[in-house]
Amino acid sequence: MQVEELSPKERILRLADVKARTGLSRSTIYLNIRKGIFPHHINLGSRCVGWLESEIDAWIISRTQKSRAQAENMRECTCPS
Repeated sequence: MQVEELSPKERILRLADVKARTGLSRSTIYLNIRKGIFPHHINLGSRCVGWLESEIDAWIISRTQKSRAQAENMRECTCPS
């Protein structure tokens, strides 16, 4: 198993932090993980998981960019009546 190098200041976010930063519920987070559209958690212990802050930040940026691109496309596609 290969271990990725983390930046020295990489933080691990717990579920409450992830929920607060993304605005998603617990069930939506785990559903999106299963769908492969949300970063997978890392095991911290037998009953403890967390997410890398950098991966959550990247996901938020990606979602923001997609949302803005879709909004821009909607403006371009509107036809005059």
